[in-house]
Amino acid sequence: MRNAGVSAANIDAFHLGNFAGPSFTGQNHIAPYVSASLGITGVPSTRFEAACASGGAAFFHAAACVAGGVHDAILVVGVEKMTSQPTPKVAEILASAGDCSGEVRAGSTFPSLFAMIARRHMHEFGTTREHLAAVAVKNHANGALNPSAHLRKTITIEQALAGKPVADPLTLFDCSLVSDGAAAVLVTTLEHARELSARPVRVLGIGQASDHVALDRKRDITTFPAVKAAAERAYRMAGAGPSEIDFAELHDCFTIAEIIALEDLGFVERGAGGPFSAAGCTAIGGSKPVNTSGGLKSKGHPVGATGVAQLCDLALQIRGEAGPRQVKRHSLGLAQNLGGSGASCVVTILGAA
Repeated sequence: MRNAGVSAANIDAFHLGNFAGPSFTGQNHIAPYVSASLGITGVPSTRFEAACASGGAAFFHAAACVAGGVHDAILVVGVEKMTSQPTPKVAEILASAGDCSGEVRAGSTFPSLFAMIARRHMHEFGTTREHLAAVAVKNHANGALNPSAHLRKTITIEQALAGKPVADPLTLFDCSLVSDGAAAVLVTTLEHARELSARPVRVLGIGQASDHVALDRKRDITTFPAVKAAAERAYRMAGAGPSEIDFAELHDCFTIAEIIALEDLGFVERGAGGPFSAAGCTAIGGSKPVNTSGGLKSKGHPVGATGVAQLCDLALQIRGEAGPRQVKRHSLGLAQNLGGSGASCVVTILGAA
């Protein structure tokens, strides 16, 4: 709000992206709980839940409300406080975003589900552990340059490959962090934005889509139809294609998820995500910089905050305010926010106004 030059009195609605606040903290009715603490009362205050895509979903509906003329200024906040529970309980809470009647009862957690996805991708396309490790090394290098990152620590390929096993073939360095965090953006009309900021950032395209929750309901677990559908809608609205995107923040809850996202978003052909990453093409100085923030792997993954934090990082890049992480081409940025094992996705394309 300080950055946008507004006060609580200027906010018409409050959207909160939060996955599991009641389970993590015991507090329900979270949206007005948070908005009232900011001095925002008397307006619609709503929580949006879409697993790890909760922040993106909150933003999607805010953008739709402003574009449709329902509200002029909506504050979107994403938040999750995860460290209030021990790690086994965190894993249990996160698993509830999967198929509780089948997968979870059988003992599945998200590391095990994405390990199956990784194994199948390896089988189908020859993806290697070195490809996965390359994603981790690059994101750790970027996160080390980000003052807001949870884990500012560089690693080597050798360290990534020798990481403590979590769910074969995934190691500790293939998995995102248990983090507390929050992020916020103000969504308003273009005219109002130009009054508030010398460098407003415009929503050029946005799409949200869904798919089956359980992996065994999917015809192919090496691709996420919700990502492809959301991306198609965002590209169509923006009037741009994958080749025109300068940089991206992708949902690397696990390293294999970034590789598959590269493919589903059309940045590379299917099966080419691993070699593309290992060749350095997604580095800050590469042809398609990805996760200059450090991604979920290094910046952290406070679940409900992630989708909004991605948009904050896009805005920093577009405004040329990313410091040592700044990319040279930064006119068009894309954020891909995934929920669960691909059951929800929001894709947003931002550009300079």
